[in-house]
Amino acid sequence: MTQLIVLNGGSSSGKSGIARCLQAILPDAWLTLGVDTMIEAMPAAMRDSDAGIKFGPSGEVIVGPEYMTLDAAWIHGVVAMVHAGARVIVDEVFLGGAASQKRWQRAADGLHVVWVAVRCEGAVAAGREVARGDRVNGMAESQADLVHHGVHYDVEVDTTHTEAMECARAIAARLA
Repeated sequence: MTQLIVLNGGSSSGKSGIARCLQAILPDAWLTLGVDTMIEAMPAAMRDSDAGIKFGPSGEVIVGPEYMTLDAAWIHGVVAMVHAGARVIVDEVFLGGAASQKRWQRAADGLHVVWVAVRCEGAVAAGREVARGDRVNGMAESQADLVHHGVHYDVEVDTTHTEAMECARAIAARLA
């Protein structure tokens, strides 16, 4: 039985909306946790720091060694919640592509994980980014393809022209 669903996609690709829809349609209670949750939990001083995380003027994301330490702890903490009985949907951005997935795979060894690509054309995601107003312009376009390099998935959805609920139903149909 699936214990962990990892949604990977660029900024503004629709992961959070899909996660909320999954929570609404799946029969059991699922927690949703994501990279944004982790960043918001970090000390403010680390949110614009060479050691922490920085957002460049063109949307690039630069992570430092302290961020990577917290990220590793975050991943293991989420997996510990699953081992303790929670079902979790992770809303993630694999900036390192396959290397990012490998960190999750090592931590989640022995769990039944469903890996989901949340794709969205860069221009569409960029439009959503502007409408949101809470992101650095350029993140969505720069991450649209980057986060999927070398990543292997069980399910792929594309929110360019498909609503979050339809994507969630396609994911739910693939769960064991």
